[in-house]
Amino acid sequence: MTVTALVLGPLVIGLLLYLVPREHGGIARLVAVAVGAISFGLALYDPAAGDASVRWLSRPFAASFHLGFGPVSYWIVVLLALATFGAALAVTGPRSRALAAQLLILQGAMNGVFLAKDLLLFALFWDLMLIPVFLVLVEFAPHGRTAWKYLIYNLAGGLALLLATAAFGYLATTTDVIGKSLPAGTIGSVWGAWIFAGFAFAFLIKTPVFPFHTWMPETYAELPAPMVAVVSAVQSKAGLYGFLIVGLPFLAPEMARAQTLMFALGAIALIYGALASLVERDAKRVVAYSSLSHLGLIVLAVFSGSNLAIAGAVVYIVAHGLFSAVLFLALGAVEQREETRDLARLGGLGARNPKLAGALMLGALAALGLPGLAGFSGEILILTGLYRAGFVWPALVALVAVVLASAYMLRLFQGIMNGPEVPDLPERRDMTWTEALAIAPLVAGFVLLGINPAPLVARAAALAQPAPPALVSVRAVPEDSHAAGAR
Repeated sequence: MTVTALVLGPLVIGLLLYLVPREHGGIARLVAVAVGAISFGLALYDPAAGDASVRWLSRPFAASFHLGFGPVSYWIVVLLALATFGAALAVTGPRSRALAAQLLILQGAMNGVFLAKDLLLFALFWDLMLIPVFLVLVEFAPHGRTAWKYLIYNLAGGLALLLATAAFGYLATTTDVIGKSLPAGTIGSVWGAWIFAGFAFAFLIKTPVFPFHTWMPETYAELPAPMVAVVSAVQSKAGLYGFLIVGLPFLAPEMARAQTLMFALGAIALIYGALASLVERDAKRVVAYSSLSHLGLIVLAVFSGSNLAIAGAVVYIVAHGLFSAVLFLALGAVEQREETRDLARLGGLGARNPKLAGALMLGALAALGLPGLAGFSGEILILTGLYRAGFVWPALVALVAVVLASAYMLRLFQGIMNGPEVPDLPERRDMTWTEALAIAPLVAGFVLLGINPAPLVARAAALAQPAPPALVSVRAVPEDSHAAGAR
């Protein structure tokens, strides 16, 4: 079945790539490109593919190897296939075989996270997707502590997720619940608070959100561009996806009680990430901190309880994945040519590299929320949803961060592509056709989604309707009061 192939296919093929001789990395790269393209075709061709389910545990609670598409997971799986395709095309160097293999293993593990309909399976794939990133950091990062910092942070979250899943399964008698409903009172208030704490701890680390973000800038800076493009585009969305498919349907009262705290953490991430991006000199760290800011905006939307803001969060999850992948792939091309990411040592590349300048410009414009691109569609839905639901101060903080995004993205582009050329750097050459092919589908994605986000919004509406009463009731002004008055 389609869903099983999307999970097991990349995992198995990625492992088999280690049978390819090390010196034939180009073959491994072509296989990874083909798997990304086939995955994209499978997801688009069969979006209504049925579930695949096999019971594998009966005690102390029922659990199944249950995979299937959901309202949000479909779009994330399509995004992941596009990102993997582009990242595989960008793989170069003597260690291409290892990087291509780990990209496919990561794709299969992440497809498992987003297609899992069983919470225990979700938690197992959650931990599995750490392994390829850790191994790539061990092999490619100049500082070994970055790999261990990534692993320790995320394993701590994974352990909390497993414990929370076990407690949930014991109380509900099953973990095969994603996309379903539970009888009222299944998860009591006392147990619910602890279970939510375990889930939230794992989800906030993975996103990441302040103060659990410290592993992220180093990881994003030291990963090779193809791998960080996929990690930033998709893996960072796993926590937000968890809040949407676990928190909203099963732990809405706990999410309501945590709303003020999560608003504070999201707001701090928004402003802190934006300010750090304004002063950071490392180009990849600029985009890393900008991701911290952008994902903080989605946290505000998810915890607002506003259907409109939640729909905007889903749009922005996909939009951020598209433009962050473009930015990291473009910066990887810059680093490969200039052998530096230091903005103080870069400048004037646009004159001799117009195609590369165009790719970076489009990614930066999408990131700063230019109308007509997907970033703007997500931001305007979130801001409108927050304001209509009565959350004025979170909306104002988000608006300030959106304005700051223009400053740091223009600084990034101007510092690399415009101004006088920096002397004594290697000879410059424009994008190759493979680099252009890697970025073009991602650019097309955020352009099309910016022009017409309706299909994604429709699926998000199915997720958010009806809105969790506990979340909506925390405000005295209902989101739909204006519409009700009009009627």
